Amino acid sequence: MRRAGNWPSFLLWIALLWIALLWIADRRMEPTIILKRPVVGLNQRTLAAFVVQACRAAGLKGTVTVMVTGSREMRSLNLRFSGKSRATDVLSFPAPAFVNGFAGDIAVSLDIAARNARALGYSVAEEVRILVLHGVLHLAGYDHEDDQGAMAKKEQSLRKRLALPTGLIERNSASGGRLKRATLGVRQKQTRA
Repeated sequence: MRRAGNWPSFLLWIALLWIALLWIADRRMEPTIILKRPVVGLNQRTLAAFVVQACRAAGLKGTVTVMVTGSREMRSLNLRFSGKSRATDVLSFPAPAFVNGFAGDIAVSLDIAARNARALGYSVAEEVRILVLHGVLHLAGYDHEDDQGAMAKKEQSLRKRLALPTGLIERNSASGGRLKRATLGVRQKQTRA
């Protein structure tokens, strides 16, 4: 009879252990945020919370590192890893398959984000989040270059779910790429200095 009295406390301990394990697993998902320059309306904590939301919404497992930097560093990264000597708005670097618990890195150009935000009437913080979402989708395996619109549909759906304005792929499609071409010329001029 005495053992039966211990059974509920055993279940309670199991439940508490399960909750602790879920909390630890959730804490491991906490992204690393590197803001090389301040962004009005965005700090490390708020961007980290957004990255966690975006990763969950996209079904991306593992930790993500996000760096918000200038166009000069983006140009250097783009040249080093893509062979293109120009700045770009966002770059994604998926982790190798053998690395468990880490999804990859995302780099965002604050200069291009600010320019696009002004042109589109968004806040810079919103534009950074749009670019981070785009990067998260690339880390999740989407590729708008050859996926017959799957990434564009997913980005549009998640953008609405995360209360973001028009997404990167959607607005480039609607403008016939004019926004991208317009910012490209400015990027090259800025990075030659």
